[in-house]
Amino acid sequence: MTVSIVTIRPEHAAGLAELQRICFPTLGRSELMGEKHFLHHCELFPEGEFVALVDGVIVGLGSGFFTDFDFEHPNHTFNEMMDGGWYSHHNPAGEWYYGTDISVHPDYRGLGIGKRLYAARKGLVVRTNRRGIVAGGVLPSYPAHRARMSVHEYVERVVAGELWDGTLSFQLKNGFAVRGMLENYIEDSASDNWATLIVWENPSWSGESKIGGHNQE
Repeated sequence: MTVSIVTIRPEHAAGLAELQRICFPTLGRSELMGEKHFLHHCELFPEGEFVALVDGVIVGLGSGFFTDFDFEHPNHTFNEMMDGGWYSHHNPAGEWYYGTDISVHPDYRGLGIGKRLYAARKGLVVRTNRRGIVAGGVLPSYPAHRARMSVHEYVERVVAGELWDGTLSFQLKNGFAVRGMLENYIEDSASDNWATLIVWENPSWSGESKIGGHNQE
């Protein structure tokens, strides 16, 4: 089994659309990206879209774009930020990489693919000297605890290491920190539409972005 991480190409678009449906069965249809969106990403910002392949088969995606994020007014929705999947808020000079999607096919989880996708994103941020990565994180394991605690208590306990969440725990292990909660962030029946606001700060950020950096992994 050979795993490779490459930047998006047009021939990946159909497979990535199918991967969305497989990885996010509880999301509303308007939250999922289709083939036309991925073809647009190929033209807009291919350097920021990372595709995981196993023996040539698409099994994972790490997607996002550069933008300026206002932490003084952090509330937003997923659809607003990604403009319905078109990524029109991409700003080549943006200080932050906004992560819209990390997904790995269920049959290929536990192989370190997610970690490699996070590493590819971080590598892009470091090479182009951005401040870091910001994203809204879904909470897929919350339904098992919904009857006993609020989503805020659940997140606090996951951060404390008392509970495990399929997404947030992995993000914490990859150096992200929870900066707050986002209500009605995404149409997701698993998490009552809540998400965490997570941030990874680039430890080597120098304060001046290297505009136009490219990744050709």
